Amino acid sequence: MTKRRYFIRAGEVPGYHPANHVGTLNRRLIGRETVGAEQLEVLLGVIEKGKGALPHAHPGIEQVCYMLEGRARAEVAGEVCELGPGDCCFFPPDQQHTFTVLSDEPVKVLVIYAPPYEENPDRVIRPD
Repeated sequence: MTKRRYFIRAGEVPGYHPANHVGTLNRRLIGRETVGAEQLEVLLGVIEKGKGALPHAHPGIEQVCYMLEGRARAEVAGEVCELGPGDCCFFPPDQQHTFTVLSDEPVKVLVIYAPPYEENPDRVIRPD
């Protein structure tokens, strides 16, 4: 595909695996590397059955997850909810959270970060 300034096809964006998310493939749809966004980042995440985000927090970063396909369980600061297509969850800055796929099919989720998220394995909070 010819490089475009304002249009991204998810299948043409390199995937990456965050250190604190198991069985997850993320594709950066909006960010500095794709459309030059400075204060926003949008990822398309595909997460395998039974996998997801280990307990962790994002220092100083707000995160919203919008469910496209599948079912998942999210826990934020002790509050738990099961999510399906069309549902949303919000992870406030510095708040411990987890995310686990419940459905047989993989989950597809749009993840919106503000300010932009940079994967930093040193900040990963691993379960004891």
